Amino acid sequence: MRILVMFDLPVTTAAGRREYFLFRKFLIKSGFLMLQESIYCKIAQNSTMADSIVDNIKKNKPSAGLVQVLKVTEKQYSKMEYIVGESISDVLNTDERMVIL
Repeated sequence: MRILVMFDLPVTTAAGRREYFLFRKFLIKSGFLMLQESIYCKIAQNSTMADSIVDNIKKNKPSAGLVQVLKVTEKQYSKMEYIVGESISDVLNTDERMVIL
């Protein structure tokens, strides 16, 4: 299962830029990979773990702007089409070799 986080945060003020930076830093520290600017993705082992990740995002949400979360299965994610550009293959981004400790 994949969790996609899409956000659009106001960065017109210093406080807004700080919240953007802190939210982005939180996502990266939580294991999210950047798919595009303002779209991040993370693998979850099951729906319970995905719900836990979403709850953690809710706890660390910025005070303003738009943050959306979408949960998709690996099968749905694998059907993503690239209209322009291509996938970055230097980052391990599958659950095939995942080791759960």
